[in-house]
Amino acid sequence: MGNRVSNRDDGGIPAQLAPEEIASKLDILDYHIAAFMRAWGLLALRVSLALVFIWFGILKVLGLSPAEGLVLATVDWMPIFGGEVWLHIIGWWEVAIGITFLFQRTLRIAIALLAGQMVGTLLPLLVLPDVAFQAGRVPFAPSLEGQYIIKNVIIISAALVIGGSARRRRAHPGPEAPASPARS
Repeated sequence: MGNRVSNRDDGGIPAQLAPEEIASKLDILDYHIAAFMRAWGLLALRVSLALVFIWFGILKVLGLSPAEGLVLATVDWMPIFGGEVWLHIIGWWEVAIGITFLFQRTLRIAIALLAGQMVGTLLPLLVLPDVAFQAGRVPFAPSLEGQYIIKNVIIISAALVIGGSARRRRAHPGPEAPASPARS
């Protein structure tokens, strides 16, 4: 029976796979799963960021965002406009981020808009530590609002991955890009 192991000799029951055959089949399955992730991962990441930014931005514009109080407290010191106007500007800014993540040609714009937005998003950690952290536990014990803010490091990392795909493997006229820390 080759690499197959059988518990019965009558030949009527399918043989079990040998351990090396199981390992080989799992390796093939792993290859196909990784290929699927490679093929769809960046698009899924871009669309999910777009969805979140458009959705949360629209909530700010409509006055339905649960983060409204935090945003208003953060922009209270800013010149030119009142807090409500800044809330709408930030909401539409987020919608623009989301829309620009949807298209390959506008990814650089999305990253630039996101960079500006992230500065503002992380600002409460500095200007509102009494809101962003538990009393007497700055900077190690964030409040619920602080956790909401700090999770944006994931969005920053996602933007790095997406931004790294913006060139689509075109030839680079200059010196080679530096090796990534994970691969060196």
